[in-house]
Amino acid sequence: MSAEMSADTLVKGYDTLRREIAARDRGLREKVMSLDEAARLVSDGDHVAIGGCTLSRTPMAMIWALIRARRTGLTVSRSITSTEGDLIFASGLGKKIVTSWFSQGIVWGISKVMRHHVESGLAEFDEWSHMAMGLRYRAGGMGIPFMPVRSMVGSDVARIRGDEVKPVRCPFTGDEVMALPALNPDVALIHVQRADAYGNAQLDGLQFMDIDIAMAASKVILTTERIVSNDQIRRASDHTRIPFFTVEAVVEVPYGSVPHECYGQYEPIFAQLDNYAALTAKDPVAGVKTYLDEFVHGPKDWADYLSKVGLETLLTASRRGRVIYND
Repeated sequence: MSAEMSADTLVKGYDTLRREIAARDRGLREKVMSLDEAARLVSDGDHVAIGGCTLSRTPMAMIWALIRARRTGLTVSRSITSTEGDLIFASGLGKKIVTSWFSQGIVWGISKVMRHHVESGLAEFDEWSHMAMGLRYRAGGMGIPFMPVRSMVGSDVARIRGDEVKPVRCPFTGDEVMALPALNPDVALIHVQRADAYGNAQLDGLQFMDIDIAMAASKVILTTERIVSNDQIRRASDHTRIPFFTVEAVVEVPYGSVPHECYGQYEPIFAQLDNYAALTAKDPVAGVKTYLDEFVHGPKDWADYLSKVGLETLLTASRRGRVIYND
């Protein structure tokens, strides 16, 4: 396996990983910045991992900012991809998405935008099993080039991956297992419920693959519903899932996952998702362009985008999302 990153597998060799880790600024310093400033930390062609899963804790505000910043050529990876994948393809932000499932959501069916771009050769959907995605990030976080697993053995997913997966013989038992290549993103985008100014992040609800993604990435951009004091973080330190030394930027973005949900904060904005599904069902090219023009390129800032979603809509989503805390 090459010591440098392969175009097909995104694997980084040990020496490369060590150089990147050594180059990190791991000091305890404040990292608060705006969405626009954080977007400058992402370069064209980067491998960007997205935290959360499907409609949950998607860092939509950061993706929104990257589209507006006209970034291009990204390779994007995520456990399960939803509407953000449509926007990534249609805007030109990314041309390849590495994931285990790509659909707007169970309710709305397979993404017509994804099908248009992939079937016409405009973009690439690089499919892995869900277990494989998690274990590839886990290997990346551990600093090892591959993970031996039984996942995907004998499956069509393994067959279509071809030389990107390797059967290997266990040196202890002689059993044959599958070697999955590690994922080490250049940048991870992760949305959390709260973080301090240094980047210590706390998660409520399911953590998905976010901890492994944060450890595997060269740098992490955190968006958070609110920035809290370090004293508050320390009072519940067992809830801290992402440590400051992995984080490059902290951006306070209330409703930063809209129109997706953030556990304990708000539920998805189903009316907007229904409207988007109707637009793209009619015409996947014109429909997503209409959405991008109105909700991404049209607003002057994130607050203006939220005003387009509507105050009453947001308050209703918040009330419903917080019922989990009711006695």
